[in-house]
Amino acid sequence: MVPEDIKKSINQLREQINYHNYRYYALDEPEISDAEYDRLLRELIRLEEKHPELVTPDSPTQRIGAAPSEKFTTVKHQERMYSLENAMDEKELDEWYERLLKSAGEIGKNTGRPELVAEPKIDGAAVEIVYQNGIFTVGSTRGDGVTGEDVTLNLKTIKSIPLKLISRNVGIPERLDVRGEVYMEKEKFNELNRRQIKTGQEPFANPRNAAAGSLRQLDPKITTARPLDIMIHGLGSVQGKLFATHSESLDYISKLGLKTVKFLQVCNNLSEVKKYYQNLLGKRDEVPYEIDGIVIKVNDLELQKRLGVRTRTPRWAIAYKFPAREETTQLLDIQVQVGRTGALTPVAILKPVRVGGVEVSRATLHNQDEIERLGLKIGDWVAIKRAGDVIPKIIKVITGKPRGKKNFTMPGICPVCHAPIVLAPDEVIPRCPNIACPAQIKGTLQHFASREAMDIEGLGEKIIDQLVDKKLVLDPSELYKLNLEDLLTLERMGEKLAENILASIEKSRRPIPARFIYALGIRHVGEATAVILAEAFGSMDKLKQATKEKLENFYEIGPVVAESIYNFFHNVNNKEIIDRLKKFGVEYQPVSKKPAGPLTGLTFVFTGELAKFTRSEAKRLVQEQGGKIASAVSKKVTYLVAGAEPSSKLEQAKKSGIKTISEEEFLKMIEK
Repeated sequence: MVPEDIKKSINQLREQINYHNYRYYALDEPEISDAEYDRLLRELIRLEEKHPELVTPDSPTQRIGAAPSEKFTTVKHQERMYSLENAMDEKELDEWYERLLKSAGEIGKNTGRPELVAEPKIDGAAVEIVYQNGIFTVGSTRGDGVTGEDVTLNLKTIKSIPLKLISRNVGIPERLDVRGEVYMEKEKFNELNRRQIKTGQEPFANPRNAAAGSLRQLDPKITTARPLDIMIHGLGSVQGKLFATHSESLDYISKLGLKTVKFLQVCNNLSEVKKYYQNLLGKRDEVPYEIDGIVIKVNDLELQKRLGVRTRTPRWAIAYKFPAREETTQLLDIQVQVGRTGALTPVAILKPVRVGGVEVSRATLHNQDEIERLGLKIGDWVAIKRAGDVIPKIIKVITGKPRGKKNFTMPGICPVCHAPIVLAPDEVIPRCPNIACPAQIKGTLQHFASREAMDIEGLGEKIIDQLVDKKLVLDPSELYKLNLEDLLTLERMGEKLAENILASIEKSRRPIPARFIYALGIRHVGEATAVILAEAFGSMDKLKQATKEKLENFYEIGPVVAESIYNFFHNVNNKEIIDRLKKFGVEYQPVSKKPAGPLTGLTFVFTGELAKFTRSEAKRLVQEQGGKIASAVSKKVTYLVAGAEPSSKLEQAKKSGIKTISEEEFLKMIEK
């Protein structure tokens, strides 16, 4: 039995250390010296080592030392985490405010202008931390808003996050989900990059990328070496405590030992918000961490709830962004980059210059039309800005400085694989049509193996990266040459996982016809068009021999799509890959006439966000039951299925007299 006085000493030490962590990391007002703090921590470590049965997950000693994870699991947020709508200028802010007042009036809250809260928009990584009865239990990234990645162990390394809430003078709720931004201070970020360069590693692009990347380390020991911090700016689910306003909730959670967002101001109207914005903009460089604007929220939490959300953003909040920072530098060269989808993009090579605290040496130029619009010549002096404080962009040529002499023209062949490039009608971005082009092979393989295509389970992005980097797979056909020994050379690859991947590859040798066509990654050929092609031509040989004129005869296939399909099958590299796939036994069998289903003869168009399905799932259901999918409204469409926030297709359908049905009506139809 452990003596009671030992238990009491351990609990007292934990409370003292938690309190002093709060004073030091959250308030920046330490009450004791570093030496005294170290003495308390060492004494706690000594007692816990002597009595390991008393160690608890919330002890200050448990911040580091966990074993690396093999992968991140997912966490479902009890309440959805939404992104914010952006206002890039004062006009957009005014428009948001007018919508807010109108919505408040419609729900019966028009007795006055709602009180607002303004706070800095920290440029970091959004996370949620769950406390159960005051104990930190799980932490996660925002993810898609519904589910995020479990980064509990990494968040525990951040010393400004209490593992146990302080309960002095305030009660602790049964459950408290807090939300905030993980960030790095500018100077600490610069020091981290100096260490990266010194050890021969790539420096991080900016503090936000560094913070997000540090949170996603599988080994928490790496995260603990990164200078991460956090500020809490909101709540998710709360059980056992009620708040009237947002500002009240932040004041309360700061008393629990959490570090809340600084410089918060309650504003009575939009005019006060604008003054706050200008004041903070003037002090932007004095703030020790990156901020890229302000966040404005309705202070009344009940009104927030009643105002609700749009598809992905709350109606009661908006981010008012700061103007992008601008600098002047020289355009040294223009190089062509080939993306994962084969798109050729000109990239400006710049004389390095610091923009908003980040060194910039490259900027995307989008396409030849953009270069001509700017009147760019190699050697010109140009003004650049970081759009949204992140992406570098050339905004104009400085005409008062000496002009460059050399014009730039996009090449006629791919600079990586030397295949002739293709420029589709009505498009401005040329593409490399070779699906085995080294610059796009990773993206090609990810698409080929995806669930909607060949459905090769276990073949994710990280495994594909390794297969390509080790030159084990350089086009889709080479997946079918892999063996157990090949896969076991990959990092974090066990024998069971390798066997499962090989079994899934084997299973994919007899694909559903439409999925095989879709897997090839033909430009403009989505899942619906792949179904049309499979049913129309019956076999791959017939499809390969189709003329543009014959392709255009089919519903939903116009001149642009027909040209893309024709060019794909007449590319030498693509034909060789399809032949090799056939050699390895990968080719769909001739399509027999499909029996009539309950939706035979009906054509559907979808618009808006569906609640029960993804768009792909809904389309597949229609096709499995004999129906057809259209991408645009026309006289051949039978039903338009309208989800939340429908597009202009809804109005087009009404004008054309096409029957519009809800998702619930669609569900009843397919259930029959």
